[in-house]
This record gives sequence, structure tokens and C-alpha cells, in this order.
Amino acid sequence: MMGTTDKTGGAPVPLAEQRRRHLPAGAALGWLAAGWRDLWRNPLPSLAYGFAVFLLSLAVVWGLFRLELDYILFPALAGFMVVGPLVAIGLYRKSRDLEEGVTPSLARMIFVKTESGAQVWYTGAILCLLMLVWMRAAVIIYALFVGLRPFPGLDHVVAMLVSTPEGLGMIVVGTAVGGLFAAFSFAISTFAIPMLLAEKTDAFTAMGTSISLTFRNLPVMLAWGAIVLALTVLAIATGFLGLIVIFPLLGHGTWHSYRAIR
Repeated sequence: MMGTTDKTGGAPVPLAEQRRRHLPAGAALGWLAAGWRDLWRNPLPSLAYGFAVFLLSLAVVWGLFRLELDYILFPALAGFMVVGPLVAIGLYRKSRDLEEGVTPSLARMIFVKTESGAQVWYTGAILCLLMLVWMRAAVIIYALFVGLRPFPGLDHVVAMLVSTPEGLGMIVVGTAVGGLFAAFSFAISTFAIPMLLAEKTDAFTAMGTSISLTFRNLPVMLAWGAIVLALTVLAIATGFLGLIVIFPLLGHGTWHSYRAIR
């Protein structure tokens, strides 16, 4: 189908144009403000959800050190943004409940019933696989630049990265490759998970539609992606403590971005 006829009975509107909302980049701040309002309307479920994400993050970091896998810590932190939209599905549920006049509860946010059934978990499996591919790519990049030398440990890795040609090259290539992974994962997931919650569709249709919506509304989505990145880095910089508030804020804001674009 090439498109639908406009309301005046004129020529069909191309599908690409239907998905273009012409929103200014500043609209992303409106989504953040809407997310803030949802966070503080019946705040306890959202804050409890954020606290659970905080504990999960600490457990993952502890597990990496316990298993002597600290060399993948930085890729794992970056990979958190890949699976973040899936983890936030309970926050989308709360925002939808608020729209529909339903009293939110932590139980409804944890045991989420989606319109698409198990398709959301299929999408989640794809996102987890993408995260694992990124972590493997990061290990390969390290090996290409450093060779078989063991990981120097977190106490010395910063000095190695900024004071050696190999380290600087690894920063440049790793940032470029990581940016590609981040952009792709953001595009396929930012609308796909909310869509699977609210609409009856399949995983591949949701992911394809998410990519289309993202790139047809690039200015505002770049602004939203920058906000997500900045606040996520801030949350990590606080020793993950900031996730208690920042993760629910971004989750609720993402739901409003879906409502505005879709």
C-alpha cells in the first residue's frame, strides 16, 4: 500500500510522509516534562521500580568483578542502553494506566500484560543478542589494538587509553563502532516496546516501524537520544544511585515520545 487518501479526498499520502510529524527538537523537553509529571503522580511504584533497576545494576557489576570479567565492564554499561527500553516496559504500563484513569500499582508494572503477547519478549531476546554482539565486538577491538596482553585493570586502563597510540586508536574505533550499535539499537527499540505494549502487532513490524518513525523524525529523536544518553551517564556517575529517579523519568518520557510520534 503506497499510502492513504487525505481527508479532502485528494491524492494518497505516502506512508513515509504519514510517519513524519515535523516536531521541533525542543519537543523532546516536553516529553521529559511529561515523564516527570508521570513519575510524581503516585510516585512510589515508579521509585520502587527505579530502586529495583539500581539493585540489578549493582548486582551485574558485582558479578562481573566476581567472575573476573571486569574487562567488559564498559561495554556492559554501554549495552545497558540497548536493553533499557525492554527493562522500562513496566514504566510504560504505568503511564498508559494514568492516561486511561487506572490506578497504577507496582504489581501491574511488574506483571505486564501486552496487547502483542509474547512478541515483546521475542523483541527483548533480539535486543539481548544485540547487546552480546556489541560486547563481543568490544573485546575484538581491544584484541586488535592491544594484542594478547591481559587487561590492565580499571586502575590502569584510563592511563593506557589516553597515553598510548594503541589506547587512543581504541577510543576512536570503539566510539565509532559503539555509536553505530547504539544508534541502531535506539532506532529499533525506542518505539517498538511501547508499540508492542499498546498495539496488537508482531516483533518485526514493531521494530521496522520504530526505525521508520525514528529516521522520519530525526531532529527531535536526536534531541531525545542526547537527553537519554546524558541522563544515563549522570546516573552511572552517581554509582547508579541516580537510576532510582532517572530511569523512571526516562521510561515515562519514552512513553510520551511514542504517543507523540506514533
